[in-house]
Order: sequence, then C-alpha cells, then structure tokens
Amino acid sequence: MPVRPHASLLLLLTTLLLVIMGLALAIGGGWLLSLGGAWYYLAAGLLMLLSAALLARRRAHALWSFAALVGLTIAWSLWEAGLDWWPLAIRNNVPFLLGLLLLTPWIARRLEPPALRGGRIALGVALLAFVVVAVASWTRDPHRIEGRLPPLQGNAAALDDPVPAGEWHAYGRTGHGQRYAPLDQITPQNVARLEVAWHFRTGDMRGQPGDPEETTFEVTPLKVGNRLFLCTPHQQVVALDATTGAEVWRFNPRIEGELALQHLTCRGLSYLPPGTAATPAATGRAPVGAGSQPVAAEDAPATDDCPAKLFMPTADGRLIALNPDDGQVCRSFGGGTGQIDLWANMPNKRAGGYYSTSPVVVTDRVVVVGGTVLDNVSTNEPSGVIRAFDVRTGALVWNWDPARPEATEPIAPDATYTPSSPNSWSISSVDTELGLVYVPLGNQPPDQWGGQRSEDVERYGSSVVALDLATGKVRWHFQTVHHDLWDYDVPSQPTLVDLTIDGERVPALVQPTKQGELFVLDRRDGRPLLPVEERPVPQGAVEDDRTAPTQPVSALSFEPEPLRERDMWGTTLFDQLYCRIAFRRLRYEGRYTPPSLEGTLVYPGNFGVFNWGGIAVDPVQQVAFTTPAYLAFTSQLVRRRDDTSLHVQGQQPVEPLPALNENFGAPYAVKMGAFTSPLGIPCQAPPWGHVALVDLRTGEVIWKHRNGTVRDSSPVPLPFRMGVPSLGGPLVTAGGVAFLSGTLDYYVRGYELATGRELWTQRLPAGGQATPMSYLGEDGRQYLLVVAGGHGSLGTQAGDHVIAYALPRSGQ
Repeated sequence: MPVRPHASLLLLLTTLLLVIMGLALAIGGGWLLSLGGAWYYLAAGLLMLLSAALLARRRAHALWSFAALVGLTIAWSLWEAGLDWWPLAIRNNVPFLLGLLLLTPWIARRLEPPALRGGRIALGVALLAFVVVAVASWTRDPHRIEGRLPPLQGNAAALDDPVPAGEWHAYGRTGHGQRYAPLDQITPQNVARLEVAWHFRTGDMRGQPGDPEETTFEVTPLKVGNRLFLCTPHQQVVALDATTGAEVWRFNPRIEGELALQHLTCRGLSYLPPGTAATPAATGRAPVGAGSQPVAAEDAPATDDCPAKLFMPTADGRLIALNPDDGQVCRSFGGGTGQIDLWANMPNKRAGGYYSTSPVVVTDRVVVVGGTVLDNVSTNEPSGVIRAFDVRTGALVWNWDPARPEATEPIAPDATYTPSSPNSWSISSVDTELGLVYVPLGNQPPDQWGGQRSEDVERYGSSVVALDLATGKVRWHFQTVHHDLWDYDVPSQPTLVDLTIDGERVPALVQPTKQGELFVLDRRDGRPLLPVEERPVPQGAVEDDRTAPTQPVSALSFEPEPLRERDMWGTTLFDQLYCRIAFRRLRYEGRYTPPSLEGTLVYPGNFGVFNWGGIAVDPVQQVAFTTPAYLAFTSQLVRRRDDTSLHVQGQQPVEPLPALNENFGAPYAVKMGAFTSPLGIPCQAPPWGHVALVDLRTGEVIWKHRNGTVRDSSPVPLPFRMGVPSLGGPLVTAGGVAFLSGTLDYYVRGYELATGRELWTQRLPAGGQATPMSYLGEDGRQYLLVVAGGHGSLGTQAGDHVIAYALPRSGQ
C-alpha cells in the first residue's frame, strides 16, 4: 500500500516531537539526578528518544518501547503519589496522549514489519491500565476528612450578646470578632433558594492614577438600625438603606497628596452607639492629645451633636469621626475638626508610610488605633505604636510602643515614638468586661533579617498582646513565632469565645497564624488551653543574624506536611521537572528554614495558612469554620553593597511608590516570590485551599474538604475543583449555614456547617476578597451581604459591587 503524503508528514512531525521532548526530559532529568533527585525523567527521556529513533526507521518496535514508557510512568506515579488524581494526571498526561497518537492508523499501520502486531496490543493495554488507574483515583480524595458535627446543643438566644441579633456593629459583628450571625432564617434546607435582593455599585474602582498594586475592596460593612455603613478602597464612606440598597449619604475625606502606599484598602468602619460614651478620660493635656495637632477640616458639613459616631481611619494618617445619621463630621472630636492626626509624634514622616487599613477598636471610653508601616523598604520607618484616644474628644489617653513597652503615659509634645517598632496592621479585639484589648502584632522591618532587633522588640514581635484598656500596660502576651524571619506576622483578628473545658466555662481567645496554628488561650492571662509545645527547627541564619532554637506548635494546627520532591507539580512532565530542579536547588529543611543567600523555600509562605480574614466561630457549638490555604514562597537574601542603590528592583518605581524589598539600612535586600513554574502555576501539588471545621475544646478536626475551582485562575476557564486559596474571611450563622466569598474563583458559597457539604453557589461579577456578613432588614428577612471588588496583587477581577441575597418574600 503506498504511503500517503499526509501520513508521512504526521510520522515525521511525531518523530520530531518525540526527539524534542526526549531531549528535554533526558537533559533535565540528568540535571535533576545530579542534584539527588528522581531517576524517572532521565529514563523517560531515553525511552522517548529510543521510540523516536525507531519511528524514524518506521520500526514497529517503537510501539513496544513507548508501551514500556507508559507502563513505567504508571508504576512510578503510583509509587510517588498513590491514587491521587491530580498528581497522577500530570505525570501521565503527555505519555498517554502521545500513546494515543502512536496508535492512530496514520502511524501504527505505517510501521514495519506489519506482522509485528504485539506492540499495538502492548501499548493499548498500557493506555487502558492508565484509564483504570485514573478512574480509581478520580473517585477518592486522600486529602478529605469526613465527619459530622453532633446535633446542636444550646441556642443563640442564650448568648450574652450586646448587639441586637439583626445588626452588625463591628468588623467581626462584635468586639469579640466571631463573625457569627445569630439568625436562623437561612438553613441547610432552604439556602439553595437564596436570590439577589439588591445590587449596589459604589463607583469606586481600582486602577486610578497612583494606585499601588494592592488596591483592594476588602470591606465588611456595618449594619445599625436600617443602615449599612461601608468604606471603599479610595476611602469614601457610604451609607445605604439595608433593605433596598439605596444610597443614603456619602462622605469623601479628600485624601491629601500623593502617598507612598504599599496597600490601599479599607477593611471597615467602627461604631460607637449613642449614649455609651463615658466622661472624658482625664489626661491633663490638650483636648486633642499631647503632641497631637488637629488637621484642617474638610469641605464637608460638620455638626457639634453626634450622639453616635462612626470612625474612619484614612490612608493619609487621620482618624475621622462621622455622624451615622447624615455623614457629617463630628466637630466635638479632635478639638473642633472632627479628626485627629495620626502622624503626631511619628518619626520618619513620609506620606503613606503609616496608616490604618483596618477598623479601630471602640469602647465607651477610648478608641484604640494601630497602623501599618511599609514592609521591607528600609530600617527607618514610622513607629508601630498602639494608641488610645478619648472616644468623645480625641485626646490621647495612652500609647504603647512595643520598643518601649513600659512608657504608656501620653508622649511629651516634643518627643517621637520609636522608629520601625513592630506594628499592628490587622484587626484587634476587645473584652470590655476584662478591660483588655487584644492586639495582633507583626515584626520589625525588615521581615527577613533580624540582626538589629532590641530585646523588647524580640519579646513582642509576632505576638498577640493583651493591653489594659485604661492604661495601655501589657497584661500578658503570647508569641506565635520567635525571632520571625519569614514575615509570619500575626495576620488575623483574635477571636474571643467562651469554651466549656472540663465542665468549666473559660473565656478563651483563638489566634490563627500564617504558619497554620490555631492557638487557643485563656484570654485572662494568655495560658494555653490546648497544649503548645516548643519544637526544634532548622538552624543556620546568615551572618550577623540568628535563628530561634525552637518554635511553638499548637495541638490544634493546620501545619502542612513538609514538602518533598514528589510533591512538585505542573501541567505536564516538563514544568513539573522544572519545579523539581528548582526545589532541589533551594534550601529547604521544613518549616522555619531560615532565609539564605542561595535562596530558601518558605512553606507555608507569607500568604499564610490563615491571613486577615481569620476564622468564624459558632459560640453555641464552640466550633470554628476555617479556610486553611497552602502555598509555598521563595526568599533569597541579596547582600547590599551600599545604602542607596537598588539591588532587587530593576528600576526606581515612579514616585511616590516605594522601592519594595530593598531594605535600605540593612545589610541585605530580599527577593521574594511565589514558588511557581514558568507558566505561573504553583510548583506544589493541589489542593491549595480547604474549608474545615474544628472543635475548639478538643482540637479535633471534624471535617476538611478541598474548596474552590481554577475557573478564574487558569488560561482556559475550566471549573476543575482542585481547591484554591481564599483571601477574606468566612461567616457562620445560627441557622447552621456558613458562607465564604473570598476564594480565587468568583463565587459566594454556602455550606452545611455540620458536614461541610456545599449547598449553594452564586457567581460573582468580580473577586470576592472580603468577609461577608448577615443581618435582618426592615422587611423581616435575613440578608447575606457580599462585597465583590477584587484584589490587586492576586489579579482577581476588579469591581465595586455590594450584593445582598435573601430568600424569596412570602408568597413568591
């Protein structure tokens, strides 16, 4: 039979393809083997080259050699990954598809001798074996934990809750930060009927001139009466009708000047109810606080009468008090201006170098303010001081500087706080009965080098600190990581909940961390309620630095298993091979491997197992709905030659944006990034994100499921349920349903709290990187509120959407 031209061309192209792939696998596999890695890639490359040579001669033995390659790949995959679908798929996809191509009539029937048909059978059997293995792995999930929460014991009505059930007065609903709505209209039986009740657009979009990369819409609105209060990324404050979504009023603080911002966001406002402000604290100083001069009032209406207040921290370093009724500035606060200048007494003033991205803590006497400073820019940044101001007048009541922890009396007018002391950029919690505010702290910049930290900075860095509300004195602190070199600052709001332990009701604090711990502490004294052990960790810091010999590990931990070469991943054998070589070239000895000049693999990375979204706690059932994420990062120190030139940035960024990771003033700059393949895909195998329920009394993980799809993270929008990270916290309700909108795919989801079963999904018009909330409208319906505005550095779709969902009205 004559050979058709197209068949000859296909045979030639297939041969060339096998040569190219075989060379890539053989060369890369040899490199990997020289680094102590797996032998498979070299063997696969040689078998592929052998198959190509036989094809070039049109020998049927090519099918035998390729059948051997397919069989070898299946056996090696099972040995490395077991029956885990995604690791199996990427190891076998290229050999399987090439095997199908070789079996096509245009190739298999053109090979000599025609009588040698066993190769076709052998290759067909090998391909069929992969199909059997694939089906078996598709039906199981080795990462899944199945379980069920026992039937509800107790009820939400029995809780001592200062906030009306249908309202949401603080970022976590109350100062305890539980993100729990005591509403039960929405249940597992009816949640699938949720529909859009109204949809509001703020008009504030990412992408304005001068916006930093991390310009994000992360707000969780407040609900008071029939009003919702929220802030936008560019700091506008908006009041909406909670039942209809209609805009009631809007306030623009007119941010002053160009800002050297690393992040531009507003996670929320803070609320002081009417009639709760106590007599002004006696400071013996000027009405606006020692050394604190009020800034000029905005061109906005003002009022002297504010029976209630909203507090808004701004990106240019102010704290503004507004009347929730009409959005007018409260002139009684800040010495007649309605605002106080948070730059007062700050060292190293640079517009945008210090500001609050998170809502402040409000009590009947003080408003407690923390703030963020620039990470990894220089050693000369503003202070991380925590300050309390009189809630009525704005007078400075106390200041707690982690670098000078005993000096809490209001600072002298001509003095400055300590530069670059550990700061608190996240959300604090408060227990007014105990008289304590709980502050999550970061570490002193730069993050990856700690050779110049003082004894006090070392004591309080990366800790949760309990400060006395009246004096600012430290009552206790608990350090979550010693001598932090990994940007493992405490990212989440501490959640306060009363737990029944050994028959006794104990006031507890649950602190999630980036490294995966859930520390459960007695919030009266910081004593661990679940065991904490000090575990030896890798040693060997760079010159002039050190590593802590041990690190604390909680009995309730989502600490990931240490990565191995076999855990490397990709879309094909080739990018997986790249990731394996990269893994072998990086320094990695498990969690807490110190930063290095050759480059260190940091796992979990500084994205965190948990981040600012925190957890949601059901205080009745004493369980936490959690969203652990797993992504590895890389960190490489670069020795600085001088204190002015750029060492890791290609060019100076456009003013006023800072040159990140240069660490001016330190001996090392740092190169940091996600541990990904050249295609931008994580080098570690999925799942990368989960939802899980834990018992806070025992530390038991009741259930854990992979969560989310890669629909909005991959070049082709395929809804593969691989498990993706989320940024933005969860919500739980008394109806037994939990909600989450922060996954990297654009969905809000509802889950049965008892089992983790996903009951409802709704497509969002943008990334939902915010924490949802729930409330009652004037029509008596329970609403679920979701903000969808995207996240700049994550690359999720930008938006300005505020969407309320509710069950259909009666009769519909």
